Amino acid sequence: MTRIPSKSEILQWISENPTKTAKRDIAKAFGIKGAARIDLKRLLKELQDEGRLAKRRSSYRDAEDLPPVAVLEVLAPDTDGDLFARPLEWTGQGPEPRVLMMLRSSDPALGAGDRILGRLTVDKTEDHTHTARMIRRIGTNPLRILGVFRAGSEGGRVLPIDKGADRQWVVAAGATGGAKDGELVEAEQAGPKGRLGLPKARIVARLGDPTEPRAVSLIAIHQHGIPDHFPDEVVAEADAAKPAGLKGRRDLRDMPLITIDPWDARDHDDACFVEADPDPKNDGGFIIWVAIADVAHYVTPGSALDREARKRGNSTYFPDRVVPMLPDRLSGDLCSLHEGVERACLAVAMRIDSKGQKIGHEFHRGLMKSVASLNYQEVQAGMDGRPNDKVAPLMDEIIRPLFAAYEALTKARAARQPLDLDLPEREIVLDDKGKVTSVQYKERLDAHRLIEEFMVLANVAAAETLIAKKSQLLFRVHEEPSPEKLDALREVAQASGLVLAKGQVLKTAHLNRLLAGAEGTDHDELINMATLRSMTQAYYNPENFGHFGLALRAYAHFTSPIRRYSDLIAHRALIAAHGWGKDGLSPWDIEHLADTAKQISDTERRSMTAERDTTDRYLAAFLSDRIGAELTGRISGIAKFGVFVKLDETGADAMIPIRTLGAEYFHYDPENKTLMGADSGMIIALGQRVTVKLIEAAPVTGGLIVELIKLDEKIMPRGPSKGRGKPPRHKVGSAKKKAAKTARKVKRTRK
Repeated sequence: MTRIPSKSEILQWISENPTKTAKRDIAKAFGIKGAARIDLKRLLKELQDEGRLAKRRSSYRDAEDLPPVAVLEVLAPDTDGDLFARPLEWTGQGPEPRVLMMLRSSDPALGAGDRILGRLTVDKTEDHTHTARMIRRIGTNPLRILGVFRAGSEGGRVLPIDKGADRQWVVAAGATGGAKDGELVEAEQAGPKGRLGLPKARIVARLGDPTEPRAVSLIAIHQHGIPDHFPDEVVAEADAAKPAGLKGRRDLRDMPLITIDPWDARDHDDACFVEADPDPKNDGGFIIWVAIADVAHYVTPGSALDREARKRGNSTYFPDRVVPMLPDRLSGDLCSLHEGVERACLAVAMRIDSKGQKIGHEFHRGLMKSVASLNYQEVQAGMDGRPNDKVAPLMDEIIRPLFAAYEALTKARAARQPLDLDLPEREIVLDDKGKVTSVQYKERLDAHRLIEEFMVLANVAAAETLIAKKSQLLFRVHEEPSPEKLDALREVAQASGLVLAKGQVLKTAHLNRLLAGAEGTDHDELINMATLRSMTQAYYNPENFGHFGLALRAYAHFTSPIRRYSDLIAHRALIAAHGWGKDGLSPWDIEHLADTAKQISDTERRSMTAERDTTDRYLAAFLSDRIGAELTGRISGIAKFGVFVKLDETGADAMIPIRTLGAEYFHYDPENKTLMGADSGMIIALGQRVTVKLIEAAPVTGGLIVELIKLDEKIMPRGPSKGRGKPPRHKVGSAKKKAAKTARKVKRTRK
């Protein structure tokens, strides 16, 4: 029988072999084969849940080590032909790190003196401290193309999938990268841009079958027109940027600020620190420090970087990649608050009392140095009594004060009553080849809520300061639901045996009482979904209409300028209002604020649509090998053409075409969102439990077609429908509906 190692043995091996942390490497090291791999997977999952192990693409790094992305200068090859590099921004006290270049076959040739942007991994050996993969050569910015490769007698061609592309790209025989005919490939321009003939390209990545999961996000990027290539002048500006110094800034480098992010985060927007308020009049109060990356220092008004960031509006996140708002040199390096590295920031010190009410705040432009980059799981594990070696020394002075301040903020939150929806977020887990291995619901930890509360408070402070200084800004606006949507929510609530009062000014507290009434019942998920659907979509506006969902009078986004242009505008407004420099809000920014608000509201919706479409395609690919399987779910929507079902296991949305429903004709009632059987009188309504059979899963479109097997545990009758298309003459609907229909006919006749 195969021996499974203990948790301590696994952790010891990983610490001694930081470059070999994949599950297959661990299995190979301990001789684990066959079914025993399941036990190993369980053990690794337990370590991950305990916060003692993070499933990362790169290894942990020491506090005095290099950031995960850095600019390197290539050195001359050694006698063995290996290529090494040195970091250009090393500020440590010890010997300068030596980096071994791990070049791929598709990477261009490098020589001594070349500068590159590289992704680093700790790998301490006798002749080097790190290994690096090249992201790109500094000073070059080749155009990238996504398309289908068509092999020829010598090389081949790339047919771009972009509908707007008007020409093919020629690939020389030695530049195919082993691509096969019909494969989806990523290629980059080879050689100078010419006017005559077809442009030349070389294959840099083979993505396989265009219908495979790995290609899904790339296709979505192109379908939705999300810019994924930075113009040359934008990259040149980013490459020329230098780290900010202390001049004109408050020195915050001795403050033990930490970042807390998802385990796979590549950029760090925000850091925080809490101390007890020394003012004796504020007994039990705290000072919460939130420091945010000073992106405005690097992305100045009217620059090429600024124009491109405004055009993109925000970063877009997919399960396998990120399309950033800013180039890697900024988003993953100079602007990111990496551990042990000096970084420019805008910081706000917020004083709260023992009940969590903010009693004052002050903004600063500073220079900071994070003492630790932590993830949510390990911070939570520390508070639960299981701190790892990295978290343990930080518990008393840093971690526990954060949670003490958070506990006070929860009291203020309870009094304010923001909308308290309980809709778990899905997480799609991919393997190294981009295939979906599982679909999980993300766990909501107090560590997540802590950072959220700190960020909300900082955003409120930014809005209040700019209003007080009579500065122009972009508000984050969320208006209350329309009367029509509220009526629809009331009908769903009434059908579930609950009440949403009418004839009063709607407050989030009223909706929270409805949600609390449904909690723990069969209608819990339905009421949460119906409440969410009644909400308007948040947007940006130079005018303040309040934030209904958060129950706040004024709100502005300030805490994520690496990934949101709105936050960059807030930073510039604060800089201008405090007189901190010439990189504040410009006259052009102010004049075009309304246009900017519309632009970035649109790009946000574009990204949300692309992300949703990608998730649908991944889920369809995941379920494509389960055709014929019976799945459980709940009815989430009803339309004239069919019924929508949210599946329990994956959260995917599937459709039951109305033509496949039972053995009778079904009447659609748009007012009550129900279907009624013409013969049996059976009612199909929102929220009912169903069992369905998977009939079709189309990864290309993301569509799932299912057949209804059971409705509320009752087996649905099958067979051909009698007189489908010729429904019996039943009286359906009220006199009001008929009058409205007649009125519409009269109106059309008059026209």
